[in-house]
Amino acid sequence: MDQVRAELQAAPLALGMMRLLDYPELCPASALAAWIEARLEQGLKVFDHANIYGGGECERLFGLALQAAPELKEHVRLISKCDIVPPAEDGSSDFVKHYNTEAAYVMACVDDSLRRLQVDSIDCFLLHRPDPLMPVENTARALEDLLMAGKIKSIGVSNFLPEHWRLLADHLNAPLLCNQIELSLLANQSLFDGTMDALRRDQVQTMAWSPLGGGGFSRVPALGDALAAMSAQTGVSETGLALSWLKRIPGRPLPVLGSLRESRINDALAGVGHEMSRTDWYALLEAARGHCVA
Repeated sequence: MDQVRAELQAAPLALGMMRLLDYPELCPASALAAWIEARLEQGLKVFDHANIYGGGECERLFGLALQAAPELKEHVRLISKCDIVPPAEDGSSDFVKHYNTEAAYVMACVDDSLRRLQVDSIDCFLLHRPDPLMPVENTARALEDLLMAGKIKSIGVSNFLPEHWRLLADHLNAPLLCNQIELSLLANQSLFDGTMDALRRDQVQTMAWSPLGGGGFSRVPALGDALAAMSAQTGVSETGLALSWLKRIPGRPLPVLGSLRESRINDALAGVGHEMSRTDWYALLEAARGHCVA
């Protein structure tokens, strides 16, 4: 647990595998293995999965790559998640999208992810969304049992608000490692509603999904203009500036980059290494929100 925490805190980026199927050139096992090795050489070892990404196909392809180059297994750090059940996987007659955090389901999902990834343990396993029907005592017991069995090394959550994660944490003996939330220049509400402060107080590592706003910065003309002007002034790409803005936040949130393109990854890494000034940080925030702070 402590080792996983230290590695997440030290990681410049996590690489999100949700869109792997959008890159057919990476889907063959040998190509994906070479891509993983190249990322490891850049100091990127955290790979973010979920059981629903590609209907499990993203995990399966990643597992085939690890099978093709088994020496990579000891170097990668794997995150996965569960509890979102798409309509097609709803076994009832309702065919309804829902959440499932019941113990048996969570334990089965971990086993399925281990099988697809072809590994013995997942470094951090997350509940993907807060479930209003979560049987918290049983869910917590299942997560603890998975820890004890060595199938997972740490427990985290995703998209949880403070009272969501605190209720779960109250029923766990092990600490919660992280909370993966939407956080970017465009999704900045957690900076003002107390969520980020609660994460720091509770010593829960923030992971930021969609850190580039889904590529939508240009939809806010003032933000697009501000990023372009700052890029021309600093020599840092707009992608890099968006990542530098994130890393300026206390607690240094870990961005989960959704793009698997090498050029985008390189730009992101350059941005992580750029120290943004306080005034530049607020200037981008003002452009994103359309008004200055009170």
